[in-house]
Amino acid sequence: MTILENISLKEYNTFGVDCYAKRFVSITSFYQLQQVLKKEQDLFLISGGSNMLLTKDIDTLVAFINIKGISIDREYEDSVHLTVNAGENWHEFVLWCISQDFGGLENLSLIPGNVGTCPIQNIGAYGVEVKDTITTVEALDIETGKRITFSNTECGFGYRNSIFKNEAKGKYILTAVSFRLTKKKHQLNTSYGAIETALQEQGISSPTIKNISAAVIAIRQSKLPDPKEIGNSGSFFKNPVISTKQFLELQKNNPTIPSYKISETETKVPAGWLVEQCGFKGKRFGDAGVHEKQALVLVNYGNASGIEIYNLAKKIQQTVFDTFNIPLEIEVNII
Repeated sequence: MTILENISLKEYNTFGVDCYAKRFVSITSFYQLQQVLKKEQDLFLISGGSNMLLTKDIDTLVAFINIKGISIDREYEDSVHLTVNAGENWHEFVLWCISQDFGGLENLSLIPGNVGTCPIQNIGAYGVEVKDTITTVEALDIETGKRITFSNTECGFGYRNSIFKNEAKGKYILTAVSFRLTKKKHQLNTSYGAIETALQEQGISSPTIKNISAAVIAIRQSKLPDPKEIGNSGSFFKNPVISTKQFLELQKNNPTIPSYKISETETKVPAGWLVEQCGFKGKRFGDAGVHEKQALVLVNYGNASGIEIYNLAKKIQQTVFDTFNIPLEIEVNII
């Protein structure tokens, strides 16, 4: 375990922002993490780098969580329990599950990042949230240096949310996630978004989890830029949930506004639609911009700084609020 100095973090964040770490260390085991914490507790953690926007250089020790490994803990006739270390790439893990015919994560294909960050914001897509399959989350308690396990309930999962973004933020380092997946009688979710349409176009009436994953990948690739080609962090804003009363008022002047009913009193409105209606889709401001195919995605066309991207985000937030009286919440962590 070697501590390096003055390391560019461009390759460690999917926005491709060229900030620097004064000191940097790659962590490949729980024990190594404990040893580092014995010397200094003030760490800046990086895993997949997919849910953050760097706006400055990092003076504290940057710890790259690179702990690998997938293990099958228990296996039954209908289900399997897995533990996956934090450094495993999320999409590669999903594809591995599909190759084993383990169901439950197929709708979450092609989401950038690593397994260790998936519980923090309760990643979700196409009608599925990762909380529906997580059984426990393993973490290292920064104060005590000990291993601690959180049950699904203790994680306090909500829409793109968990205790790790709130009261537990900065107190723990997530090191592994355990899942319960199905082996047969998979509960397929094809009703959300364009999955059903994509399957119909392929003439698939009885889809497998592999079919659903392939459909999701095709849909995402048609709409979302590859971070390896254009720097981005996927969805930059949360889809706002507003009162149904406010939604009905908006609908009077915007009859085409899409929505998803949450309850009798609450309605979710797509943030991408709001941003697009305000004229930002495809707009470019220097090397910072809004993707031409998906207004929910902010992009770095090459050499944009984190500050430039953040300023664009704030401009979008203000314009959406002035136009629709709806506050947009940033989903990405601003550093």
